[in-house]
Amino acid sequence: MKVGFISLGCPKNLVDSEVMMGQLTARGHELTTHPDQAEVLVVNTCSFIDPAKKESIDTILEMAEYKRVGRAKKLIVAGCLVERYRGDIQKDMPEVDALIGTNELDKVVAACEGMEPDAAEPGLYLYNELTPRVLATPRHFAYIKIAEGCDHPCTFCVIPQYRGKFRSRRFESVVSEATRLFSQGVREINLIGQDTTCYGEDLGLKDGLAQLLARLAQIETPQPKWVRFLYAYPNKVTQKLLDTLAEHAALVKYIDMPLQHASANVLKRMKRGASGDIFLKLLERIRATIPGVAIRSSFIAGFPGETEADFETLCQFVEAAKLDRLGVFSYSDEDTSRSHELDGKVGGRTIHNRKQRLMAIQRKISRAKNRLLVGSEADVLVEGLSPDTDLLWQARMSTQAPEIDGVVLVNDVEGAAPQPGQMRKLRITETHDYDIIGTLLPETGTPWNGTAVPLSNPAPPQLIQIL
Repeated sequence: MKVGFISLGCPKNLVDSEVMMGQLTARGHELTTHPDQAEVLVVNTCSFIDPAKKESIDTILEMAEYKRVGRAKKLIVAGCLVERYRGDIQKDMPEVDALIGTNELDKVVAACEGMEPDAAEPGLYLYNELTPRVLATPRHFAYIKIAEGCDHPCTFCVIPQYRGKFRSRRFESVVSEATRLFSQGVREINLIGQDTTCYGEDLGLKDGLAQLLARLAQIETPQPKWVRFLYAYPNKVTQKLLDTLAEHAALVKYIDMPLQHASANVLKRMKRGASGDIFLKLLERIRATIPGVAIRSSFIAGFPGETEADFETLCQFVEAAKLDRLGVFSYSDEDTSRSHELDGKVGGRTIHNRKQRLMAIQRKISRAKNRLLVGSEADVLVEGLSPDTDLLWQARMSTQAPEIDGVVLVNDVEGAAPQPGQMRKLRITETHDYDIIGTLLPETGTPWNGTAVPLSNPAPPQLIQIL
């Protein structure tokens, strides 16, 4: 049976899709990126905020057309949208043949084959190193989910309602999967979870993430490797974690730490606590411990009760913090979140204007930081030819996480032609607000040709359609 997958949302959703695809290929089914050729279509949805919910619904309706004009006999919807609107989908979308919640990933084979899945109430799902998995990322990088769920009480977030309480994977399970991926030619592993900095707390591990990172850094590989973790919770960033990042060369000097705001008033309404002053002291400690570290954060503009004074506090914080990367989200008033019940809602135009102003501040900071890079050299991971033109190659520095931080554009190559998955030195020759342009330098030492050991579930790249 040919199955087509469409995965929406964040890397955590992507891993869920990879797990479902792994179960299907282990059963002997074939995956296709052509929805018109698929006999079964699976849409793994996101509904974290309104735009994601709309995109999910639009994609379901688009895929439903292939039941009329293509070969598709079944349409299956999975993910967060199912958790939020299972009854509505069953009632209003007769085109949908089966639903799979975030804790029901092991039911995908039964759903595709038309069998009745186990009627037992699903438990809290978390895959392990033995779970079949087909990577949908390019062969040189991969994500590993080290935990699922969340116990934080953030009022704007609905994730705990759908993903359940926080639970960590076993330490050796993560190490085993990482070791296998490195042996298959993966050069960069990105650890993900709702809050990776809580890793191991439920298992009784002290400084669990620091211990895990140190162990992953020690995995022997024939070529250099990068290990990165994403989504740090600020009050969980310990000195032990920072010292560990500073100690091991394989751990990239990069911290993705969503702060959400800087006003103590807004942070209190978010049920997160702290303040901009506390965050600035944390940033100072991070930079003192890890020279050259790149710090990414994200903020919400227009949270209920955000006054002009609160917003000015946020602007002043962004100017003072001088973050390397910044994302700003417009507040989305989700009807199942606790923030939906808060007063002081901010108008849409005001939210838009505040978001634009924050990004304008960050643009100046980014331009100034990038200008200082001209003439320097940096290690980069070659991604491949630019999707925009065959005249440029695309690469990433370790300070650029995949898919969210932009890329380096290579307009000149010295020495051998590059190959995807190579790590090479780059001389930075030009920068713009966000773009970095440079020359790829000749390889030193024993070159690596980018060839990976075949995956246990061999499959061509881009098996999954990501919209």
